[in-house]
Amino acid sequence: MITVLQLVGGFALLLFGAEFLVRGAVSVARRLKVAPMIIGMTIVAYGTTSPELVVSLQAAYDGLPGISVGNVVGSNICNILLILGTSALIFPIAVKPQLLYRDATMMMGAALLFTALAFSGTIERWQGGLMVVILVAFTLYAFQQERVKGKANDPGDLAEELLA
Repeated sequence: MITVLQLVGGFALLLFGAEFLVRGAVSVARRLKVAPMIIGMTIVAYGTTSPELVVSLQAAYDGLPGISVGNVVGSNICNILLILGTSALIFPIAVKPQLLYRDATMMMGAALLFTALAFSGTIERWQGGLMVVILVAFTLYAFQQERVKGKANDPGDLAEELLA
């Protein structure tokens, strides 16, 4: 019985946290004058990835690197197929390909980099550092690009832009 209550309580906290995160992200998008998609790719993505990071760091510390690799691979598969697929089942997702060139290219590049490093048998510390540096550089570049484009303040503008 206690486990069921914990599960229900955890789910309720998860829903509340998700709502809080989305509202905060919308507020940040308005203040920074960037498109909601860039906020989704950064603040929301980092926020939802934080628990995975903690699990992977703990696994690596405990000498279980397979957990870290499985977490990364499984999460990416789940994010693309389950989350995006389920979202599209609920409401069709309009996408202009030209809006995704930079970001989809980075996503595929990151997957290819991981694959190349993993095939070597060991991802060394310097390679991990390189991946973090690439992430930080891409995040700063994407924010700068969106600010230069002068994206609108209203988070609904992205949907309107895609449907136009």
